[in-house]
Amino acid sequence: MSRLPFIAFEGSEGCGKSTQVQRLAAHLEQAGIPYLVTREPGGTPIGETIRELLQFAPHGAAMTPQTELLLFEASRSQLVREMIKPALERGLCVISDRFFDSTTVYQGAARKLDAEMVARLNRFVAGNAIPDLTLILDVDPVTARSRMKRTVRRPDRMEQESGEFYDQVRAGYRELAEREPNRIVLIDGVRPADEVEHEIWKLISTRFPRLTPKSKIESQKSKT
Repeated sequence: MSRLPFIAFEGSEGCGKSTQVQRLAAHLEQAGIPYLVTREPGGTPIGETIRELLQFAPHGAAMTPQTELLLFEASRSQLVREMIKPALERGLCVISDRFFDSTTVYQGAARKLDAEMVARLNRFVAGNAIPDLTLILDVDPVTARSRMKRTVRRPDRMEQESGEFYDQVRAGYRELAEREPNRIVLIDGVRPADEVEHEIWKLISTRFPRLTPKSKIESQKSKT
């Protein structure tokens, strides 16, 4: 792979992925690696408007699963073409807080929409923008809900789903990890954030040595 990697973080609400996204960005900053951090839904002006509709719109309670699916895909389509592909082409490492695996699990496994239809939409929208590595932070629903209760902001629409819904989300993510072991790695997200961060950075620096400070120094030496 000649370009820098595209890395996605996944998991249920309260799994700690957003914290780990920022910690990975800090590692890259320290290593002097150019990067882009983005999120789903959102990441672009259009996507952020869709995010507000999906999460906090007063009339969102009436949203059908089909509408929800298409809004997520619309946000992703804009993100891929406006941000992710251009960033990869410019030589940046891309870190995304969620990508199409969320749709496979939330709208496919948990909402019970047709899996093949969801997969076709994901392929259509993402094109060749496939994460080189997807990290799923695996956390049981009880721990996840406990963490969500500690947040100061109001819960979004997804965070108010039932325990059964999140059981299906967790099972869906685990099934994905078994199905695609080369791309997807399951991480125990129940542990303290520092331990999770250490495991993630060890994995990433081993799989993508170009992201480490040592490889940067060697690259600079080779140019002199």
